[in-house]
Amino acid sequence: MAKISRLHFLVLAGLVLLLLAASGCTNVSPHSVPAVQPSTSGASGTVERVEVFHFHGNSQCTSCIAVGDLAEKTVNDNFKTELASGQLVFAHVNAEIPENVALAKKYGVTGSSLWIGVYDANGFHKKEDTRVWSLIGNKDAYNFYLTSLISKRLNGDLS
Repeated sequence: MAKISRLHFLVLAGLVLLLLAASGCTNVSPHSVPAVQPSTSGASGTVERVEVFHFHGNSQCTSCIAVGDLAEKTVNDNFKTELASGQLVFAHVNAEIPENVALAKKYGVTGSSLWIGVYDANGFHKKEDTRVWSLIGNKDAYNFYLTSLISKRLNGDLS
């Protein structure tokens, strides 16, 4: 009986590891990510600033690092003017160090994550973006998706 239980445990553990490994390696083409056009639906007026923060802890797994590195590359490659003007801000933020605790609380961070905050005439709006996790295996799809999303936010579309 003990051998059957161990066998079941090993099979289950193997399946869990396989699912975890596959979750970060989705093969998505940029063409399968829906195109996002700037829209006025949900627009709240002039956007003062958009913040893109990659929150993490002291230790990061490979997927957590990839989410942040790809976000940084996307922002730096596609939003040079907005970064230079201060309308767009990007940072890797270690939520476990004391000087970042207030910012992590403001965003409601509970673990490694990518958050987008928008300051407009109606105040501050924040949202965690979980879609990026499924795109880390395809840099082009990740770039296309995040570029589209940030462009929407910069144009005041919070939908």
